[in-house]
Amino acid sequence: MPGSPWQVCAAVLLIATPFAVQADGLPTPLSLDDALAFAERDMPTLELARAGRDASTAALAEVEAMSGLRLSAVGKLRAVRPSHVSDNRDNNDSSAKLALRKRLYDFGYTGALEQSARRADAGSEWRYLKARQEAHLAVMRRFLDVILADLQFARDNEAMAGAFIDADRARDRHELGRVSDVELLRLDADYQNALQTRSESQSLQRAARARLAIAMGRPDELASELIRPAVPDTAVPLPDYEDLLAEILAGNPEVKALRAEVEAAEAAVAAARADYGPVVSGELAASVHNRGTSSTHPLGAALVLEVPLLTGGAKDATIAAARAELRGSRARLQAHEHAMRERVLVLWQRLDHLRLRLQGLKVRGDYRELYLDRSRALYELEVKTDLGDAMTEISALRLDEASAEFDWMMAQAELAALAGRLLPREDNE
Repeated sequence: MPGSPWQVCAAVLLIATPFAVQADGLPTPLSLDDALAFAERDMPTLELARAGRDASTAALAEVEAMSGLRLSAVGKLRAVRPSHVSDNRDNNDSSAKLALRKRLYDFGYTGALEQSARRADAGSEWRYLKARQEAHLAVMRRFLDVILADLQFARDNEAMAGAFIDADRARDRHELGRVSDVELLRLDADYQNALQTRSESQSLQRAARARLAIAMGRPDELASELIRPAVPDTAVPLPDYEDLLAEILAGNPEVKALRAEVEAAEAAVAAARADYGPVVSGELAASVHNRGTSSTHPLGAALVLEVPLLTGGAKDATIAAARAELRGSRARLQAHEHAMRERVLVLWQRLDHLRLRLQGLKVRGDYRELYLDRSRALYELEVKTDLGDAMTEISALRLDEASAEFDWMMAQAELAALAGRLLPREDNE
């Protein structure tokens, strides 16, 4: 038995609305787990975080190399006028020297500098975890936005189909003189508005898919079909706000990175105070001379003490710059902790409000289902009914439910990210 005219019209409109063809390379249909897997690959934001991490590691290696062995070769082409007391009258005083040198002690400068670089390197690790979590959240949000765009299109398509049927029936009744010209024009205008809204929703579908593709690092591949995630368990009790805040302040990657920067800045101040200080080095040298004399030796060893006497104010400037950086690091840490307190409170309250909203939507859904059954029954009895409006309300309800469920999922995921537990930390990639 064929469906009702409204159902046939809606089905035709849905079928006649082609969308992006699934590109090769993406699973069909695409699940949230599949989409999130692309967030772990060579995305620009992650590459930038990796570059920062590698730069910090390189800076640490450079500081550690200051206490390492230094081997250098020195060649010298030199012509001299021999002293009148010299037995060797040769003018060629060329020589070649191989020198092995090592810094032995610098009164804490290298140690403080290494500590500063080590803490900065630890901060870059936490920043990399933060970047990974942000990429995860971005893909998750864009994935859910695509599903919401599809549900919005379904709602607007239902509304357009209902407006089309109302206008079509009005034309028939207008020919019989049962509908006025004004009423017919009003219904035609309603249909055109609904058609425009549906067209805008269809454009949003493609835009949402394009944003998802960019977030996944696959800008040229649009997913045509997505699998809706499972309904979240909103009955789970929320943690106490103070406990949740304490967990986040202790585990937040950005807070940890800023704390590492404060510690790095403190060590940098200590290094600045020890800079331009005495340095004790050991040296071994082997050399050959074209013009041998009683004062030239093929082998030598030395303990070298270097003591800067005047720095021209450079040391004071270095200390002042280090202190300024320390003050700024402490201020950034405190500002971010304050921002975390506010953000956690907002998310915690949002979850509580979303739970109430979902409960209200469930009651509304029960009512709409009964109302739709009643409208269908009246339609089959050929009694005047608002079946189109009832089905549009059901589509709108599904959109509202999905929006609330996805907001719940995103709030929970963001709280997990703020606590640093959304993803495992990669100590060794």
